[in-house]
Amino acid sequence: MPAVSKGDGMRGLAVFISDIRNCKSKEAEIKRINKELANIRSKFKGDKALDGYSKKKYVCKLLFIFLLGHDIDFGHMEAVNLLSSNKYTEKQIGYLFISVLVNSNSELIRLINNAIKNDLASRNPTFMCLALHCIANVGSREMGEAFAADIPRILVAGDSMDSVKQSAALCLLRLYKASPDLVPMGEWTARVVHLLNDQHMGVVTAAVSLITCLCKKNPDDFKTCISLAVSRLSRIVSSASTDLQDYTYYFVPAPWLSVKLLRLLQCYPPPEDAAVKGRLVECLETVLNKAQEPPKSKKVQHSNAKNAILFETISLIIHYDSEPNLLVRACNQLGQFLQHRETNLRYLALESMCTLASSEFSHEAVKTHIDTVINALKTERDVSVRQRAADLLYAMCDRSNAKQIVSEMLRYLETADYAIREEIVLKVAILAEKYAVDYSWYVDTILNLIRIAGDYVSEEVWYRVLQIVTNRDDVQGYAAKTVFEALQAPACHENMVKVGGYILGEFGNLIAGDPRSSPPVQFSLLHSKFHLCSVATRALLLSTYIKFINLFPETKATIQAVLRAGSQLRNADVELQQRAVEYLTLSSVASTDVLATVLEEMPPFPERESSILAKLKRKKGPGAGSALDDGRRDPSSNDINGGVEPTPSTVSTPSPSADLLGLRAAPPPAAPPASAGAGNLLVDVFDGPAAQPSLGPTPEEAFLSELEPPAPESPMALLADPAPAADPGPEDIGPPIPEADELLNKFVCKNNGVLFENQLLQIGVKSEFRQNLGRMYLFYGNKTSYSSRILTHCGPPGDLQTHLAVQTKRVAAQVDGGAQVQQVLNIECLRDFLTPPLLSVRFRYGGTPQALTLKLPVTINKFFQPTEMAAQDFFQRWKQLSLPQQEAQKIFKANHPMDAEVTKAKLLGFGSALLDNVDPNPENFVGAGIIQTKALQVGCLLRLEPNAQAQMYRLTLRTSKEPVSRHLCELLAQQF
Repeated sequence: MPAVSKGDGMRGLAVFISDIRNCKSKEAEIKRINKELANIRSKFKGDKALDGYSKKKYVCKLLFIFLLGHDIDFGHMEAVNLLSSNKYTEKQIGYLFISVLVNSNSELIRLINNAIKNDLASRNPTFMCLALHCIANVGSREMGEAFAADIPRILVAGDSMDSVKQSAALCLLRLYKASPDLVPMGEWTARVVHLLNDQHMGVVTAAVSLITCLCKKNPDDFKTCISLAVSRLSRIVSSASTDLQDYTYYFVPAPWLSVKLLRLLQCYPPPEDAAVKGRLVECLETVLNKAQEPPKSKKVQHSNAKNAILFETISLIIHYDSEPNLLVRACNQLGQFLQHRETNLRYLALESMCTLASSEFSHEAVKTHIDTVINALKTERDVSVRQRAADLLYAMCDRSNAKQIVSEMLRYLETADYAIREEIVLKVAILAEKYAVDYSWYVDTILNLIRIAGDYVSEEVWYRVLQIVTNRDDVQGYAAKTVFEALQAPACHENMVKVGGYILGEFGNLIAGDPRSSPPVQFSLLHSKFHLCSVATRALLLSTYIKFINLFPETKATIQAVLRAGSQLRNADVELQQRAVEYLTLSSVASTDVLATVLEEMPPFPERESSILAKLKRKKGPGAGSALDDGRRDPSSNDINGGVEPTPSTVSTPSPSADLLGLRAAPPPAAPPASAGAGNLLVDVFDGPAAQPSLGPTPEEAFLSELEPPAPESPMALLADPAPAADPGPEDIGPPIPEADELLNKFVCKNNGVLFENQLLQIGVKSEFRQNLGRMYLFYGNKTSYSSRILTHCGPPGDLQTHLAVQTKRVAAQVDGGAQVQQVLNIECLRDFLTPPLLSVRFRYGGTPQALTLKLPVTINKFFQPTEMAAQDFFQRWKQLSLPQQEAQKIFKANHPMDAEVTKAKLLGFGSALLDNVDPNPENFVGAGIIQTKALQVGCLLRLEPNAQAQMYRLTLRTSKEPVSRHLCELLAQQF
């Protein structure tokens, strides 16, 4: 850019600015400005033509006056005239004035556009850059229409200077953000990707920003950028600080470009090319390794740049969720930041670990930091950091640590900031229900919640405890006793009175045998709270009183006297008056049998979606991200993001797997209807295996009691419009997409995750299998900003229908932009099978039909039941399966780092039980299990022998059926 000569100093402008600064009052300033405006106006209107320097000086004064807050209604034409000057300083002032003062609807836009066209065609790089900056600064639709076709041409032209390419890329980015429809996609899109290989780092940085924005809407057009971005990132990460001297910031090579490249890679799934993926994994490992090195400078700029790259790297690792080793390393690195002296780093570490906690690979690693997170919750000064600590505790909670986390959150609740108390209450309520080791603990927790923070316990929370107590016979007596004791406190929150009134009215008879809680004592205790409560609570207590007449006839006279009192029969509130009159009449007129029939115990509530989780999501807002991830949810719950209400169970006492975190029971009749889910965005639901409940029937009985054996496959249209639309049938299913096998392999050893994702659609899976039955939840997330309707068909191909039955539940709705819908599949394994069922998905985007076919993650090992056996029994069975056709063996090279813990986790995820002290070599793994089908059971024994030195494995499987042996061997070998 040309230097400004000494003669361009504009002494008159400097004097004017000095005069303004020396004004003693506002009036003096206005007087001086008006005098100058009059002088400039006279110069512009004078007969004598002004030279370029004078025009520039006066236009600068007008610009300064405008920046002081005064209106400027002239001088625009003189500024436009400056655009035709051949002097850089005059042209620059003209463009500056236009960028600041000219309205996009101005009549001068056409003249300005002509001047810009001339400068873009001049091939003078300085003038071209000025013109591009003006287009970007104004950014009007008219300018976009005029230049949207020219700027891509300048960007990819071979003779364009580096500075011009850089300006063109950023200008095109500005126009695309303002009016995406104006930027035409054409052959230039393939050429712009190759700017990632440009030698000028400024051009690469600008190009990455542009490509990142463009690929979000047109991912397929820019898919080739993945390998180029990985290549460029690899060169930066592996370079020394001296290699990129001009772009090294405090010993960190090109930090801004590195961050942009990592964000670009997050727009796509992991690379399909093994070489590219390997190079990228190497880059990510290098970044994690550099984070462990001692800092090269003590200045904050160095640590900021280094940490920016590190956190973006961790975000990419979390996005891929496919490299267990990297996920664990990322978790350990974040754990070091939890005690860092920088508050911002602690905040970011907690936030990132919330997302890591939802990955099945890193959940256990996150749990190791529980003490540090609890300490942060207690001692952090910054409320936002404490809130992130609470979010992380919520995300890392499972059955093994639920009691500790809930008790710590309850303890924190006593001193928590008022702004986050309601959110903490909701989280405690959800965790207490989801991970209750027994129902008495759950009741104690909720009553403590009401005692500590009663004002923040919403109706959804205490409705829920009533539903669970009503539906569980084994906890009703304990709940009645506990709530009776809680009501004896001198100061009792009104929500406690509501809960106590309902529970004692229904189950007070269970504790009436104790003289300390006899019927008159119960009534007296409740009635002592009556006059201190609101109208709604009094109405509930009146219902409790009439229930007492049925439960305890000896209290009839006392209660009738209360109902007959003038304060009730002539109450100003119509609801209370009506209840008192009706209940008094009912107790006086009805016979004992009629009274018992009318006032019998409430039946169990039907299973529906609970509104507690929906309320938490509404509080967080849509797109809340990992902070709202519902921990590691039970796949048998239908609560996720507004899930479909299941058919009510015919069993009066729901099984724990169905209800503790069922979060599905209805509120009492007086309650408002439960809200639908908040429609949280996408990545929030795919978060790891469900914990096994430990109450009531065994997990197998609980699961199987809920599942109907699936009927033969039924086509289903998901999210169909009200207008009739043909569902895709089996004959319409096309061939699976090329990467279908790779996507399927990701689920061989896990049940939950993202099955498919592109820029338009995300399909997630949560599933659970017991014996020969399974239940799968498919989540279809609309990632666009437009409503869409999706048609799906899922089921086994024709030759598989006698081996596998899939029953689908139909859902009809429109999927709004950023929303998600759930589909439930019930699966029954009839006989052993080798081919997975198919899922066909069809939808429209931008008027263009979109179709894809995936393989559902239902493989034969999903029906594996682990079997424990002693070493003697194992070898005896191993010898029995000694026929050649019963054994399958494979020797293969390791495709992943040979980590014993990861290998163990994969074998457990595969479904077999791991047998200790069976193999003479402690490095080997031995497992056993039974594949359950409706027709027969197939016993299976396996042995995995790792050779760390040669980086090889030998896998041997023996089963009673030859095809099963081969198929299981192929499936498992691909996991290592």
